[in-house]
Amino acid sequence: MIKGIVRFFDKLEDKVRMKLSHRSIAYAFIGGMATVLFWRGVWHTGDLLMVKGGFWGWFFYEPVTIVWTSIILLMTGLFVSNFIGERVIISGLKNEKKMTDKTEAEVDKEEDEIRTMRAKIHQISKDVEEIKNAISKK
Repeated sequence: MIKGIVRFFDKLEDKVRMKLSHRSIAYAFIGGMATVLFWRGVWHTGDLLMVKGGFWGWFFYEPVTIVWTSIILLMTGLFVSNFIGERVIISGLKNEKKMTDKTEAEVDKEEDEIRTMRAKIHQISKDVEEIKNAISKK
């Protein structure tokens, strides 16, 4: 049953993303509003639980919340990726420019290099297949 529900929402997500990807401004507004409202709900739920006092009041007290949420984010590896982003780290390690700092010519050159590498890989794959066929015929 759970798998069916997950599969349904996975397919629904694919369809919605496909349609919205052609309308980037609408996609941004819908995604932005939904994200803000989601976090608003989380925030207010924490506030409601804090007002109850006792354990929940302590648990959702702001300084305590910073500690336990930081621990969770660090343990899951999301702390750095959320606040910096993996692409920024990788480009820094490779001494690359940010994508926004690259010129159109540099982006075109990278795309050409990728196309060339794909063609070479395709050719190597064909050569290996020919070698396999030649060996199997012997």
